[in-house]
Amino acid sequence: MNTSSKRIFAVMLAGVLAVSLTACSLWSKRDRNTAIGAGVGAVGGNILTGGSGLGTLGGAAVGGIIGHQVSK
Repeated sequence: MNTSSKRIFAVMLAGVLAVSLTACSLWSKRDRNTAIGAGVGAVGGNILTGGSGLGTLGGAAVGGIIGHQVSK
């Protein structure tokens, strides 16, 4: 990738990130905790299983359930 392609990619990534963060601003605390739990669980599952897709999916599911239950 040349410099201009990297710059275009960075601008597009920043735009997508900004739009996705504003979409989350109306979520309830429980919804936010569920999403955070799923994200952290996915990363943890990926690391623990050496990049397995099934491990990532399982970690996201378990993390989402824990995040959902924490906010009760």
